[in-house]
Amino acid sequence: MDKMIAICGLDCSQCEAYIATQANDEAGKMKVLEKWRVEYNSPEMEISAVTCDACHATVRLGGYCQFCGIRKCALERGLQTCADCQDYACEELQKFFVMVPQAKANLEALRG
Repeated sequence: MDKMIAICGLDCSQCEAYIATQANDEAGKMKVLEKWRVEYNSPEMEISAVTCDACHATVRLGGYCQFCGIRKCALERGLQTCADCQDYACEELQKFFVMVPQAKANLEALRG
């Protein structure tokens, strides 16, 4: 699968939840759910958290995407990714890059 860069720079094509959702692999989604419950210390996490059609979707948004301020900002501005933003590397995005440096690298590659 080619890279599929999310609004924030994450590579959806590498995400276990996205991959399992797109393959209609319910057992795979359950494995991801069990892993994420431990990894994110969220024993109450539901299957919807690992059911994802990527951040441009309007129905099945996995994990934190439905609450993501970065996503909301980009969609309000009509942007495909933050790489297209005139305010690129805003404070919110900089905080995210600290947690996920690869997201920055992915967006920088899109910026050229």
